[in-house]
Amino acid sequence: MDRERLIDMEERLKPVRRVAIGILGVALLAAGPWIGLWTLLPLAVAGGLFAVADARLKRSERPEYLMFAAWALSEVTIAAAVALSGGPQTAALSWIAIPVVTLSARFSLRGVLVGVAIAIGLVLAVGFGTNSGGVLDDPPLVMAPIALILATAVLSTALMRSDVEHRNEAVIDPLTGMLNRKALANRVGELTQQSEITGERVGMIVGDVDHFKEINDSHGHAAGDAVLTDLAYLIRKKLRAFDLAYRVGGEEFLFLLPGAGVGRCASLAESLRKGVAAASFGDGVSLTMSFGVSTSPVAQGFEYDSVFAAADEALYEAKSLGRDRVCTQEVAGMPGSPSGTMQPPRAAVKTAS
Repeated sequence: MDRERLIDMEERLKPVRRVAIGILGVALLAAGPWIGLWTLLPLAVAGGLFAVADARLKRSERPEYLMFAAWALSEVTIAAAVALSGGPQTAALSWIAIPVVTLSARFSLRGVLVGVAIAIGLVLAVGFGTNSGGVLDDPPLVMAPIALILATAVLSTALMRSDVEHRNEAVIDPLTGMLNRKALANRVGELTQQSEITGERVGMIVGDVDHFKEINDSHGHAAGDAVLTDLAYLIRKKLRAFDLAYRVGGEEFLFLLPGAGVGRCASLAESLRKGVAAASFGDGVSLTMSFGVSTSPVAQGFEYDSVFAAADEALYEAKSLGRDRVCTQEVAGMPGSPSGTMQPPRAAVKTAS
């Protein structure tokens, strides 16, 4: 969720950031007769840092580190320019507070705190590093920018918390806490673009609880909801950080595994199947799951519809062969082995539907 929010917010911030850089550029041009035009160079460097980060953002497994590095370097660039153009005696010292506005839009509270600490540290470094005597004689020279940084961080964080809550309501399934179909659509678009560039496979697992209707009929819908909540928790524990799980129906789940082939997907599906069969959910309810597995062809890009169709067909095969098993299916037209199953049929438990 944090990754998707960061990438989405960065797309929204890019045009606004260009406008902000343009405003600062005009201000520096106007102030050129007094401070010189050289100050445009650090501004161009800061813009270049974000351009490099943007180009690599969607291909990065941890884009928050990449973007925070660009943010921190842009702050250092601004601080260096302020130090060279007059230090705390210039009004431009307050410009260090400008990037702080974007912290809460991109990062968690921990990132905001670290960013604020960096900004305050740079204000103090510029102030005492260039004119310590002037700062000691007139402390408001650094006190005012620090207060501006803190106030900006507090206000922007409060606004972004509201945005996060509304965003979560839109893409999080309230019962299980898993991502929903809307989040899936966003992730599919991102993986499609990424696979076109890298040629990397994207694996898919489709899972369905066996005989779930009997749980609702025998134990009630409240018990069924408790079962799904516990099941979602078990599923999340078995996934890697960048393997995403989605609830796409009542008792239907879909998993996307970037970079995984059929073998890796089938292995994870088998681990999920065994974990589900060995556990109890809700008030001691036992159940089983069936899984269908497929993956996009190597170097052919990720086409969601074709991969989903193959995984769904494999799931149908698993159900028809007795449930509680993992079946695989190649994408139509893809060379390779035919579909197969990893688990001999077992008797379905009485409480599953």
